[in-house]
Amino acid sequence: MQYVIGVDLGGTKTAAGVVGADGSVLFMDQTPTRNRDGGEAILDATAALVASLRGRAAAEGIEVSAIGMGSAGVIDAAAGTVISATDAILGWSGTDIRTGLGARTGLQVSVVNDVHAHALGEAWLGAAAGTDSSLMVAFGTGVGGSFVVNGHPLLGHRFVGGHVGHFASPYAYHDGTALDCSCGHVGHVEAIASGPAIHASYLRFGGSAEVPDTRAVFDLARTGDATALKAIGTGAGAAGQAVGGMVNILDPEVVVVSGGLADAGELWWGAMERALRQELLAPLADVPVLRATLGNTAAIAGAASLVLN
Repeated sequence: MQYVIGVDLGGTKTAAGVVGADGSVLFMDQTPTRNRDGGEAILDATAALVASLRGRAAAEGIEVSAIGMGSAGVIDAAAGTVISATDAILGWSGTDIRTGLGARTGLQVSVVNDVHAHALGEAWLGAAAGTDSSLMVAFGTGVGGSFVVNGHPLLGHRFVGGHVGHFASPYAYHDGTALDCSCGHVGHVEAIASGPAIHASYLRFGGSAEVPDTRAVFDLARTGDATALKAIGTGAGAAGQAVGGMVNILDPEVVVVSGGLADAGELWWGAMERALRQELLAPLADVPVLRATLGNTAAIAGAASLVLN
């Protein structure tokens, strides 16, 4: 059986695992992403993580043949380079991942954006396994997505495909003013439907400044707090409307919803799915809307699939 290393490189941590051709993840490990030290330092740390996993595999008589990586940022999957990245990873933009990591490890490297890798994992082994097309949307610290058709994500001509948090939402306004978005524009889905946006909504709606984060907003909502319930309902409604609109455009076989908010319970999920289904054209009324199932292994398996599949 062929074995490769799948890497999931995010803004705070880099996780990796040895993945077999059948999708089994044999070993996993992670290291902090050196997100303030620049691209070369990040590649050094990633190469050290790969070397450690290769050593564990070799001890079991397993030879690793290649690396597949899902990386934060806009990734030129053809060249293996980072087109752009946010300040969450300083100095990442412009990094040649394929050449740099390949030189450090001696292995062939394939790379794609991390959300596309996540969607590939779910399409291969998770909630969308066995389907011809799937739309995955992740709601967490940000909002991202990927449309996978026959095992291939729609990357776009400039590799920006999947930035589903960055189109207009009628929910992303307060007192007639569009909300600021992390991308530098205003009025976008991410500005109202992400996890941090729900906390910001809670504060805008008059919630206590002593409530520190989104998790605490959900804790309050479970006790019946009206302001917390309003903030969650607004974010979930924006999320569902956005996904429903995308379903109308793309007509996927299934929809997979992922991220911390998807795992937060029925308060968010129920409101999100109701808003989603209110948007759907009649022939799409019964489209399956599924929770992602692979958790932290999704992007690792999806990244490995770049090589294995």
